[in-house]
Amino acid sequence: MSAETLALSASPSFDLSDEQSAVREMVRDFAETAIRPIAAAIDESHEFPLATTKEMGALGLMGMFVPEAYGGAGMDYVSYVIAIEELSRVCASHGVIASAHNSLVCYPILVYGSEAQKQKYLPPLSRGEWIGAYCLTEPNAGSNAANQQTTATLDGDHWVLNGTKLFVTNAGPSDVLVVYAATDRSLGPKGISAFIVEANTPGVTKGKKEMKLGIHASDTREIAFANARIPAGDLLGERNKGYTVALATLGGGRIGIAAQALGIAQAALEAAVKYANERIQFDRPIGEFDAIREKLADMAIEVDTARLLSYRAAWLRDRGRPHVKEASLAKWHASEAATRCAHAAIQVHGGYGYLTEFVVERLWRDARITEIYEGTTEVQKMVVAGQVLKERAVAGS
Repeated sequence: MSAETLALSASPSFDLSDEQSAVREMVRDFAETAIRPIAAAIDESHEFPLATTKEMGALGLMGMFVPEAYGGAGMDYVSYVIAIEELSRVCASHGVIASAHNSLVCYPILVYGSEAQKQKYLPPLSRGEWIGAYCLTEPNAGSNAANQQTTATLDGDHWVLNGTKLFVTNAGPSDVLVVYAATDRSLGPKGISAFIVEANTPGVTKGKKEMKLGIHASDTREIAFANARIPAGDLLGERNKGYTVALATLGGGRIGIAAQALGIAQAALEAAVKYANERIQFDRPIGEFDAIREKLADMAIEVDTARLLSYRAAWLRDRGRPHVKEASLAKWHASEAATRCAHAAIQVHGGYGYLTEFVVERLWRDARITEIYEGTTEVQKMVVAGQVLKERAVAGS
């Protein structure tokens, strides 16, 4: 095989495989038939969509990249991004429910869990019988996730957890928690460990459901630990290596949120195009006016760029190649693109865009959080700059 052929085979293809196309078709059909009819209602009621979440589990969407041996669908990461995009295109709450469950719970158990932990937790998580939640953020550990105040103390054959976690996605209906706590505070980030905690453990308390600007059907709460005793065997990975687990987990989580934002941006573009073709002003569709065409063109480049960045990050992750910078670039751009596209879609709709009867106001509310969770835009810029400086240092050595 020539060097040119090798180079081509190592390059990403812009064509989806048959399997990836089938995933898109399957998820889009499910989203349109099962989720779209309830999307507006659950946004208004703030109700967690338990029934459709269970359906996602039956379709393999709650264990997307978990191998079939552990009850998962065994998809590649590009297929995962496609699925989150399609869910979020119809309902961003469903998108983040699946993203957090897959990226932040199934992934660390799959990669860092013992065989016994994988056998116990992954099958029910992958089937959607159990719902997972990720407990990292604290009152004083937001962007500075290393500043963990929650503690875990070894007492015989149990760990005793004490502390409080904030902004926990899937908290209310959760059955399994991935929790980070300081096991040796003198070591700073090198003294953090990760744990698998069953949500019904005595001493684990779920707070009130938070009322949010957007993604209303996503259940977000505080979770507190008061002398919660968990078996020593539920340490996830090595003792004092939890910060490594958290960083690796967030890398994939950022790609998932990029996919969520991409779905929102795509939905905004579709809604704006539809309205521009139907709305008549001055005896012609408003899509014929240059001001509206410019907005649609700007939205199109935002969506396409977000998709290329998100798919590239997933493609690199599938191949086990470095993708820290690429994941942050995807999350940074796609999240801001979602907000800009939703904003433009409201403007295209004019006064109607401000009414809850039209989907674009929900898209704008849902888009805003994608610039904050899984690392703010400012954090993504720090990560990208750090990686660029490393690359230049290596290139110049």
